[in-house]
Amino acid sequence: MTRIPLPALILGFAGVIPFAWGAACILYPELNEWSLMTLGSRMSAPYIQLSYGLIVLCFISGILWGFSATVEDDTLRAYGLGLSCLPTIWAFFMVGDGTMNSAINLIVGFVALLALDVYYNYLGMNPKWWLQLRIVLTILVVICLGITAFA
Repeated sequence: MTRIPLPALILGFAGVIPFAWGAACILYPELNEWSLMTLGSRMSAPYIQLSYGLIVLCFISGILWGFSATVEDDTLRAYGLGLSCLPTIWAFFMVGDGTMNSAINLIVGFVALLALDVYYNYLGMNPKWWLQLRIVLTILVVICLGITAFA
């Protein structure tokens, strides 16, 4: 295993905080009430998870675009660039149709994104540490979104 750079590790886990906060607000209605009154609806369940999840899905998709852009092989680069757009297109069409559907569709998007990460790793298109971090973060995000979808 390759060591994950500390900044990537810290920022990656910090990126899970809005998902965890949303899940905590779902599990503890009094926390959500406090969050609504203190932080506003955008920082409370379920909106924080859904809006932030949409942004993160597109962000990671863009990172895959960047990985693809550096590939020397023209065919592999074109293939990678095309694949990297799929999660963003998925999110655009599938997120925004109610809380449960949006959360489920984000879960599907993050799992599909992880599958792309595995494929890019197989092709050697991402840093050696990338997949280790993405697996852990995806599991945490899926659990948090699952709480929102099925609670």
